[in-house]
Amino acid sequence: MLSDFCASVISAAVAFSALRLWEETAKRHVFDQKLNRKLVHISIGLLFMLCWPLFSSGPGGAIFASLTPGVNIIQMLLVGSGMWKDEATVKSMSRYGDRRELLKGPLYYATTITLACVIYWRTSPTGIAAISNLCAGDGFADIVGRRLGKQKLPYNQNKSVAGSIAMASAGFLASLGFMYYFASFGYIQCSWELVLGFLVVSVASALVESLPISTQLDDNLTVTLTSILVGTIVF
Repeated sequence: MLSDFCASVISAAVAFSALRLWEETAKRHVFDQKLNRKLVHISIGLLFMLCWPLFSSGPGGAIFASLTPGVNIIQMLLVGSGMWKDEATVKSMSRYGDRRELLKGPLYYATTITLACVIYWRTSPTGIAAISNLCAGDGFADIVGRRLGKQKLPYNQNKSVAGSIAMASAGFLASLGFMYYFASFGYIQCSWELVLGFLVVSVASALVESLPISTQLDDNLTVTLTSILVGTIVF
């Protein structure tokens, strides 16, 4: 328990240091607000998953690990509701600078990562796929789509071919990276079946993210749910 507590402290320090960095870049207008928000989206979840080997095996380690995004859930609720003033967080995580936005996408983001951590932990390729597609896939879809997305999808003019390709590619590559990473600790075994499974999950997630329903429901929910559903089938 002591080692898991220490791991929680380290994991929280890594995550909140990254958040602080993006808050400073937002405050100093280093990047435009939408790009800054997506850099937060990409980095926080992946950095958090990098810390998983610090924890013990079993449900105890998963619960301690989940404390970091769990605290972030509380922060989103407090700041988003106006009970706690934190303009830096609002600027770094919202699209338009409205604190109430934190009660939607950012809250869904923190909640899904917390649940993926507790339920799937580090021995499940489904958990890897869910977080990788949520963070890397969805994040790069927006970044690439805004810059190279001139050719729109015929069934959704708000999404682009380039963005969808970027999402599938980034989610797949991040999944592969974490497959090898966790395999080096003996948590999972690398195989071509896993590689194919990750590819199927990433393509399915990109397809669902490209649909109009993802804009209506919030892609932080639809991407994660698709990754979990398809991952449960293919793994």
